[in-house]
Amino acid sequence: MTKHCTIFITSPLEPEHVERLRAVDPERVEVIYEPDLLPPTRYIGDHNGVPDFQRNDEQQARWDAHLERADILFDFPGGSLMGEMVMDAAPNLKWVQTTSAGVGQMIVRMGLQDSDLIVTTASGVHAGPLAEYVFMVLLNQVKDMALIEQGRAARTWDRYCTDELEGKTLAIVGAGKIGRRVARIASAFGMRTLATARTVTPDRAAELGVDELYAPGRLHVMLGQADAVVLCVPHTPDTEDLIDAEAIAAMKDGVMLVNIARGQVVDEDALLAALQSGKIGFAALDVFRSEPLLPDSPFWDLPNVLISPHSASTGHGENGRITDIFCHNLRCYLDGRLDEMQNVLDKQRMY
Repeated sequence: MTKHCTIFITSPLEPEHVERLRAVDPERVEVIYEPDLLPPTRYIGDHNGVPDFQRNDEQQARWDAHLERADILFDFPGGSLMGEMVMDAAPNLKWVQTTSAGVGQMIVRMGLQDSDLIVTTASGVHAGPLAEYVFMVLLNQVKDMALIEQGRAARTWDRYCTDELEGKTLAIVGAGKIGRRVARIASAFGMRTLATARTVTPDRAAELGVDELYAPGRLHVMLGQADAVVLCVPHTPDTEDLIDAEAIAAMKDGVMLVNIARGQVVDEDALLAALQSGKIGFAALDVFRSEPLLPDSPFWDLPNVLISPHSASTGHGENGRITDIFCHNLRCYLDGRLDEMQNVLDKQRMY
């Protein structure tokens, strides 16, 4: 059982959530929250803040002193404080609660893969907003929102017929918390759902809420059946360029593709060629290999592409849900129930 610990909040967080953390155990927990040390936010749930924020000398001294005292961090500090520098600046650090689910690659880059540092993630927090994004873009496509907008702009009353999601097959690459939420909504629309998983059994398919499961080695077989493909796998060495030219060739002509995973999961040259040829009829891309997407990227000019700036996951309730996880984990940590902590990152698997 932990007698006392100090939490330092290193990314923007609304005051009401800070107070929730303090209320977990006021006798054993000190929460350091100094908003003037954090960058102003640009939107609700902004964990980075304005990019040009700089602390003055006095603020930096306070920042460094708080890091030196911290046992627990709410988020990894930004800027150039990376890798061993984190551990040097925060010698008492034992646990970091991140505000993102996909932090495995960052942990590797920081050289912390073999460390004893506990890292808990925001896994599951973004499942709802991301699933809503998936069906926003799929409905936008099958219901031909562009045609509707053209009619409104021209003030014409020309009746039409559109496609529908019911009866279509949705392939979900990655059956984690996000993939499961996507499958649940797809089923409500009457879609047939397929997904990849390491364990392929009827019981596992029922647990995940999908009609059929495919082992990673049968990815192309699954893709060949899909009218729409949703990518929501973590970025690991196994998923780097997973959707390459061969995977795309295995897809149906005119397939719809939604990438809410990471840009590195897709061979962007192969994706660009497939979009230009019409092999992929439509793509909604929230992530890219290099972000922000450069203004001269050819993806901007493609009429069959919807681009969003890595924001599909961000919703008004995000910080509240992250705080729910943090509060639960904090109670477990204080009581020594580490095996009951949620969303503990497997630093070797990177998710």
